[in-house]
Amino acid sequence: MEKVNLTSSFTLLGFSDFHYNHAVLFSAILAIYTLTWAANFLLLSSIKLSQQLHTPMYFFLGNLSVVDITFSTVTVPKLLSSILHGSTSISFLGCFLQMYFFVFLGTTEIFLLSVMAFDRYLAICIPLNYILLMNDKVMVILVCTSWVAASLHSLLHTYILSHLTYCGDKLIHHFFCDVTPLIKLSCSSTSLAELLIFTEGSMVVIIPFLFILISYVLIGWAIMKMETKSSRSKAFSSCSSHLMVICLFYVTDIFIYFRPPSDYSSRYDRIISMAYTIITPMLNPFIYSLRNRDVKEALKNLFMQCFS
Repeated sequence: MEKVNLTSSFTLLGFSDFHYNHAVLFSAILAIYTLTWAANFLLLSSIKLSQQLHTPMYFFLGNLSVVDITFSTVTVPKLLSSILHGSTSISFLGCFLQMYFFVFLGTTEIFLLSVMAFDRYLAICIPLNYILLMNDKVMVILVCTSWVAASLHSLLHTYILSHLTYCGDKLIHHFFCDVTPLIKLSCSSTSLAELLIFTEGSMVVIIPFLFILISYVLIGWAIMKMETKSSRSKAFSSCSSHLMVICLFYVTDIFIYFRPPSDYSSRYDRIISMAYTIITPMLNPFIYSLRNRDVKEALKNLFMQCFS
């Protein structure tokens, strides 16, 4: 069996083993991808141009929009190509670069969601000291730490997987280079890679999740102690969008990466993966804008400036 090296290539199966209408699926995914760019770009423009959105919460939201745009761009163009041409080839270097950026951006989103939960905790539970505690320096440190830590995490996993031996037909049963399909494809020992996923990889997901959970337990307790119904409603409203995004992200993430290996199914994984690589990045800006009066007002002002 021929081993994979730097000059070799993999083949992404994509959805070539599914029976579907290529034109309809291609058009739908292209429309969603275009909408993802447009919605996140509009949100970024609103945050940049509207003075009332120059607050910590929207600074973090702007970073989340950057992640959503780039996260979908890592996988969608190759997916569109596979729909048009069937299974597609990807070089060894291209495959691991794609995996690096996929893991990097997905992990960055996890960390940013945690940072946003911490921001909501300070705003609701310690409102008098919020501006002092969440100042510009703290905001930049939290965001930079999220990006750098996610990059190091992804680099570690990419390094380990890129040094495995890959033999045989080199057919990846996915529409992008993901961790699990590459481990399944390896013909060398994968014990170190699997151990890394279930230890360090699990910690990267579970610890932020527990941090978010604790933050919202404290937030919920603080909201319950508020005297007026309007105060409770306003406080909950400022958290509801963030909670929806967290649920959307973690449900698919846990389904894909935290289940017994015996339950692995490449067909179902490809379908579910479309939810968090294509659908979620499109929905996030709508969740935040449609449920937020300040964002809707900023978007209205932006359109008025553009068409006046």
